[in-house]
Amino acid sequence: MARILIIEDEKDIAGALEYNFKKEKHETSVAYDGIQGLKLAQGYSPSLIILDIMLPGMDGLEICRKIKSNPKTEGIPIIILTAKSEEVDKIVGLELGADDYITKPFSMKELLARVKTILRRSEKKQIAAPDILKFDDLEIDSEKHQVSVLGKAVDLTAKEFQLLKYLAENKERVFSRDRLLDSVWGINVAIETRTVDVHVRRLREKLGKASRHIKTLRGVGYKFNV
Repeated sequence: MARILIIEDEKDIAGALEYNFKKEKHETSVAYDGIQGLKLAQGYSPSLIILDIMLPGMDGLEICRKIKSNPKTEGIPIIILTAKSEEVDKIVGLELGADDYITKPFSMKELLARVKTILRRSEKKQIAAPDILKFDDLEIDSEKHQVSVLGKAVDLTAKEFQLLKYLAENKERVFSRDRLLDSVWGINVAIETRTVDVHVRRLREKLGKASRHIKTLRGVGYKFNV
């Protein structure tokens, strides 16, 4: 059983989500505005958040940014709901650290399938890697959501951090761009594989000398070298 927080101002949709999650034996909590939603996210300790973008008080993208920039909540998976079809909203949400998105109107069956997949993936992450990964001059602290090179903190976005952490946790393994999109950005994400290249380029610029750990294999993908 998971604890699912629903942040949605349309009561019909929130009610339908709550009903279906309870049928799946999940515990639920609902907020109808952004400010209350953020408070619940910080105090309710949800296993997953269903987050609408268009909300009174505080929009969903700002809530996502605050959750993913807080070490205490950054590990909570987020699925964004939006009535907008513009690609920019989806990309911004994913860039801020959201795990998936779904556009209204949506299939409840599809949403439940995505929730199940993300919860399963989240459980595996909790079992897996240590809180701090150290590689000579590079240190990745998952609990503090912090990366440092030679003891100096490096300012990364949520997605840059997730990408670096994923590569480091799977050091010496080669990953294609499609595999990285699936594992870091989430399933069913309709964005181009060049997004991975852009994030790798930014990571290398920010990591400086420690960027040597990220290797490109032409025509194949990327890997983390120790």
